Amino acid sequence: MILVLAAALAIVVQDHTPLRSSAQSGATELTTLSQGDVLEVRGEHAGYLQVYNYRRERGGYLRSEAVRQFGVAANDAPELLAVLRFLRDTRGSEALGISYGAAYLKAVPPQALTAEPLEAIAHMAERLADAASGSGNANIDVGAHLDVVGQFGIHMRSFERNGRMQMCYDGELFQQVLALPKASAEERALAALSLTRPECMDPALGPAARAVLDQERSAMLEAIPERDLTPLTLSRLRSRRAAVWAAIAFEQARHGQSAAVAGQRALTALLGVRLNDLGEDRRSEYVDTIVRVGASRWAAALSAPPSTPLSVSATANDPGRTCIALRNPQAGAAPLVQRCTFGIAWLASAQVIAPGEAVVLGVQPLESWRELWIFHRRAGTWIVDVLPPGYNDPEEGYIEYAGYVPATRRLLIARELKERGRFVRSYEEVRLDDLVTVKQASRPDLLRDFGRWQDVAWRRDTLALR
Repeated sequence: MILVLAAALAIVVQDHTPLRSSAQSGATELTTLSQGDVLEVRGEHAGYLQVYNYRRERGGYLRSEAVRQFGVAANDAPELLAVLRFLRDTRGSEALGISYGAAYLKAVPPQALTAEPLEAIAHMAERLADAASGSGNANIDVGAHLDVVGQFGIHMRSFERNGRMQMCYDGELFQQVLALPKASAEERALAALSLTRPECMDPALGPAARAVLDQERSAMLEAIPERDLTPLTLSRLRSRRAAVWAAIAFEQARHGQSAAVAGQRALTALLGVRLNDLGEDRRSEYVDTIVRVGASRWAAALSAPPSTPLSVSATANDPGRTCIALRNPQAGAAPLVQRCTFGIAWLASAQVIAPGEAVVLGVQPLESWRELWIFHRRAGTWIVDVLPPGYNDPEEGYIEYAGYVPATRRLLIARELKERGRFVRSYEEVRLDDLVTVKQASRPDLLRDFGRWQDVAWRRDTLALR
């Protein structure tokens, strides 16, 4: 993993450091070096160091203040570790910190190695990948820094997600932390959280490979003991467990298996999260989990027997395809209306909302996406309309029925989605006849009808009112 380091070494500490042909400020600039570049020092003259950079396979001269010289003997290890600790959480200095980490791993005796430097290097690699994905420090030369850390065996994976490039650290050092007997519970938990990030799963994975990966993610998270974790890490761990169990529930339901246990474990883990322990920096992780668990929360529910003649049934059709039919035995054996989907129809969510007029049903076509199907009559004919969680480039979300206003024939709707990287929650009044939104608010108490007509079961079970 780590480049073999020579004895007389220096690390570049400034970006865009010119490497010149001679020890003069006006000498020809051969190339520019970036922070973290490791150089072999071969001499010194008039405030300049004569160096050789193996990454660029080029020698030259640069000013001595642009670098820090260091050794890699055992007695140099404490000083290198001190610098590594300082740089670990210094944004914009990831390449420099990883270089110091590589030097420390070269200097420290094997019997003295702990998980701390491995976790620190991996943490900085993860942060650098986030910067390359557009979610980190935008004031650094990311491409150059990626080239620098590549010489130390830091590898990245990249793929397209929702029209944007996502780069992720491959996690080799996090795996080493999990396997290291000396690693503390906190260090192992942080490693597991990094290895199970949902945004770092390849969206091109097929259903079978994804199901295997989710089982591996769950086993990794469940193996972390909760004792001795900081409150922040404990809540993050429970939140991530909830998201993974929600994904497993979806996969099990898609394969025709019972998803009740996985769905309940997702809800139980989510209830164990203490929002006040997460802080502002980690709130988005929690909201992401809310959306993912909310999308499949019906997995843990039991179907209630219909209280009216109207009923919804699901029949397997082509492989992976299910046809949803609305029936009324009093009107004959043929379905009143039918629509097919490759998603999961959560029959436990079916609810007659206007006797003889309308039925709602939650349908989940994707792991973190649940739609609302509305069976209703228009001009005497039964039709099925679909309300998605969002329309403007949404990434994930769910929409659910929250109540019905008989006098105005309006549905009460709750939505929560991630749209262009931002989470949005809204409550709406929608006309049943044409499904046009009449009123919308960011809180239910801002809509008068939500106070009087919201569904009791929705209020009890929804995650939108957390």
